[in-house]
Order: sequence, then structure tokens, then C-alpha cells
Amino acid sequence: MATPTTTRSVDPVDPSTLPPLNTTPTLGTLMTTPAITARIDEPLVELVHRMHEQRVGSIVVLDGATPVGIVTERDVLGYAAENVDLDAQAAEAMTTPLDTIELDTDPRQVLVLMRERGYRHLPVLRNGELAGIVSLRDLMRVAAVGPPEVPRGLKGVVVADTDVGDVRGTEGFYHYRQYSATDLARTRPLEDVWQLMIDGALPASRAERDAFAAEVAPMRRVPPSVAGVLPAIARHGSPLDGLRTAISLLAAHAGMRPTLDIDAEERRRDLLRLTAVTPTILCALWRLGRGESVVEPDPELDWPANYLWMMNGERPTEEHAWAVGQYLISTVDHGFNASTFTARVITSTGADVGSAIVGAIGALSGPLHGGAPSRALDLLDTIGGPAILDDDDPVARVDAVVRPMIESGGKVMGFGHAVYRTDDPRSLLLRDVAERLGGPNVAVGNLVEQRTIELLDELKPGRQLRTNVEFYAGIVMDICGIPREMFTPTFASSRTIGWSANISEQAADNKIIRPSSG
Repeated sequence: MATPTTTRSVDPVDPSTLPPLNTTPTLGTLMTTPAITARIDEPLVELVHRMHEQRVGSIVVLDGATPVGIVTERDVLGYAAENVDLDAQAAEAMTTPLDTIELDTDPRQVLVLMRERGYRHLPVLRNGELAGIVSLRDLMRVAAVGPPEVPRGLKGVVVADTDVGDVRGTEGFYHYRQYSATDLARTRPLEDVWQLMIDGALPASRAERDAFAAEVAPMRRVPPSVAGVLPAIARHGSPLDGLRTAISLLAAHAGMRPTLDIDAEERRRDLLRLTAVTPTILCALWRLGRGESVVEPDPELDWPANYLWMMNGERPTEEHAWAVGQYLISTVDHGFNASTFTARVITSTGADVGSAIVGAIGALSGPLHGGAPSRALDLLDTIGGPAILDDDDPVARVDAVVRPMIESGGKVMGFGHAVYRTDDPRSLLLRDVAERLGGPNVAVGNLVEQRTIELLDELKPGRQLRTNVEFYAGIVMDICGIPREMFTPTFASSRTIGWSANISEQAADNKIIRPSSG
């Protein structure tokens, strides 16, 4: 990689366009100084250790005394996604050319620039020398003083730092604790990812994996006091509706205390218990609602195989169990989505973890969040399903349904995402899974995906709307024998893992989330 020897100063915006403030903090009072730095020839692994030790999200790279680049957590993730060797030098992963800002710049100008350009960190210079580094989080103090323009739905607003996971929409990449989520889904069983999210590390040996499996296995059983009321719950709503009630009852039965009053070990035990029992409750509610007897979890089966066993009463094939596990891993976490943010807000009040999980389930139940996989499969049915492949012009069948949807401004379920502006990596993963499994819906799914994207590019140019996780998720779950009514509950079962990691992180370093209204 070519290394520049000069920095590139960012031009400030017109001060007349900025909101008036009663008091204006200076950049010097907001920035972090001294900035954490590294030599250009230092191994990247050393920079990662330094970020962790200093609890910072970026390091300014120096060539001698001259700042020439910046390495952020995102740079490390991007490099690690393509390269295993972190002994490479800082120069190979840093962002260049280095944009900088002068110390005397109005902080409001810097805030506008960082939002426009997508920066989270920006080096500050004084007479050409590094004076410090300012982060977007530092500058949000300025936004709190004046009347900021808050985007609808808080889109793009950074509300907290997290080590749990991140979504990089323009790159089509997301991760769980620094690991590519789709790589984990391709290579690891679900229990490994569960352990990673709740304990912060993947099992390092077979013994560690077995110990975790032995710890959670007995937690999968529903306590008799809760099991006894499941038939009544099943008569009054869907499995996801019933899950809210059952989790609330279980948390009360177990005497789960406010997170404000418990230590990390008790919090971990509560979260493991709720996560482990969720699939069991969902399958029990499903079967009871159909007048069938409950199938108890088998201690010899892992999570995905047990889920299919408890739902259908039949031992699944290894192929189906692995495919369901890949889907579950792909949906464990996805940044500060609506349900995860809900869980963190509730946790920030000091409430027990059961309350946070119940609130998150409520958020996930909305069709704009977790309720789309079955609707995406419904789209294939409306078009005509696999039968259209026998038509003389199957593309025309797709056009007849999808084109009017787009032209009328309607949403085509399974397409588009609030964050991704490129291919959703979860959709790419699940397309591969579906094609590996085969089945009548896979070929028609491929056709509908291709033609719908062409129509979206034609009718909504520049929007870059592509298939999201729901499109192929529905196809995969259908192939593996999961009924449509259980698509969103299945999503909820895996997302409890991500909620748990976020709840634990929020509780460990808590500040009540209390935004202001305009």
C-alpha cells in the first residue's frame, strides 16, 4: 500500500448554516488528548492490543512525527475479514489519505462534517502537529446543547458504543465480537456462537465446548409451575404472543432480581436460563395450539436438532439441523435494531433481565422487524410458486405481481433493508444454504430475486434495493419443515442470544437511557 506523507485538511462548512448555541465548547475541550498513536511499521496486532487496553476506537498512525493515517476498529475488522495474519504492519490496514481538522474549527462544523462523511474519529492538528483526536461521541455533546436535527427513526444516530457486534451497511458486512457472522455460520455450531456472545470468546477446546453444553442442557426444560399453564396460554394467541407471557412468568417464578442489584454471575445465569428455555417454550406452545402433546428436549441433541425434534416430533436429518443452525446463527444479532435497542433501554432502568427479554419480544413481533419471513414466502405463492417455471414466460408472471407493487409505492417483502446499500450478507449465506438443500421453491426464488431486483433498479434507480435476510430465510425454513407460523418465533429464539449479550453489556456499564424530545 502506498503511504502518503501529508495529511489532507477537511474544509469547514459555512458557519451561517449552523444552529445558534448559547455556549460553544471549543474543540480543545471536547477532543481526547494526547491521541493514542502508533508507528507506521508496528504490527497490526499491537494496535489491536493497545485499543483494547486504552479503551479507544482508533489509533493515529505516525511516520516519524507526522500523522499519515488512522486505524479504527472497523479498519481492523475489514482487514481481518480478508487476511488472517495480523502481524502485518499498520500501514496495510490504515485509512489513507488522512483527513484532519484544525484545532480552531467550530465543533458544530466538525459534527456536520463527520455525519456527512460517515467518520467516527477525526485527528485534530495544531499548526500541522497532532494535538488530539475527536470522536463523534465527543461531539454529540455539542448536539445536546443546541437544537439538533434528529432523523426520523434515529437513523444514523450513534447512541452507545458496543463490543457485541456491528453492521457495516455500505460494505455488506456484520460481525459478532470481531468475528464475521457469516463465517461463523459456515463453520461453527450454534452453541459456540452462543458461548462467544455471552462469555466473550469462542470455546478454545472440545472440553470447553462440552462444559458449556453440559451447563445449558438442563436449563432447556420448562419448570413445572410454568409448564402447567402453557396449555391455557396456547389457547389465547400465537406462540410468539405466548412466549412473552411465559417468559414473564418464568422470570417471576425464578425470582429474577433487578440487574441493578445482582452481580455478573447471577446476571449470566439468568440470561442463559431464559435463552435455553425459549425454544422449548415456543415448540410446546406450537404443539399445544394444534392439540398435540409436548415433546420434551433431548439432552443428546444440540439446539437446532432439538428445535426441529421438539416442533415436529421427528428426528431431523443432519442436513436440515445444520441448515437451521446456519439460519439461527445468521440472526443472532444485527446491531442496534429495534428489539435490541428496546432490551437495552429496559435494562438501563435496572430492571430484571426477564423484563428486558419480554420487551424485546414485543418489538420483534412487529411485521416491520421480525414478521417478514413468512410474508416473503407468501410473495412466491402470490406469483404462482414453482408452477410458473413451466410457463412459456415466467418472467411475465413475476412482473404482473411485483411491478404494480413497486409502482404504487408498496413494500416488496424480502427486499430492501434499513442499513444495507448492497447485498445483505445474510441473504447471500441463506441463498447458498437453500441451493444446497434444493427443493421446488429454490429455483422460483432465484427467478423472483433476479427479476425483482431488475424492476427495483428500473423503477427506483439509485436505491440499491436487494434481497434481505427474510427472502431466503423463508425458503430454508420451509424446506426444513418449520411451518410459516413459526418463522418469526424461530427468529426470536436465536435473537435471545444477541439480546442477552446486549443486556449484559448494558448492565455492566450502565447509564439510564433518557433522550430528550423536540
